[in-house]
Amino acid sequence: MKSSLTYHLGLAFLRIGGSALLLTHGYPKLLRLFAEGPIEFADPLGIGSSPTFFLAVFSEFLCSVLVLIGFKTRWATLPIIATMLVAGLIQHAADPFGSKEKSLLFMVIFTAVLLLGPGKYSIDKK
Repeated sequence: MKSSLTYHLGLAFLRIGGSALLLTHGYPKLLRLFAEGPIEFADPLGIGSSPTFFLAVFSEFLCSVLVLIGFKTRWATLPIIATMLVAGLIQHAADPFGSKEKSLLFMVIFTAVLLLGPGKYSIDKK
């Protein structure tokens, strides 16, 4: 089964699609790094809003790009999964399910990529 065309296309679709969608959240955060003024961001772990913001940019932008191209894919999914768990289960804990659903969906997608690997259409497999 692992050698089938549809299996590897499915992995590529999951990896590339999930990363491209998460980049729509990470890229605006990256742009905010270069903006003037203080960064205001949630601090659900108590490490400070600036370090929390930097970690969110790292996972949602840089790690998403790595997963998108399939480079160090399994390692790159770990910060994304952690960020999405914090967003869904800590930051939005008291919110209605609809507010945490997106974070949890991203967590599911990237957990699947972690478990299944990048597939043969990735830099990792070249």
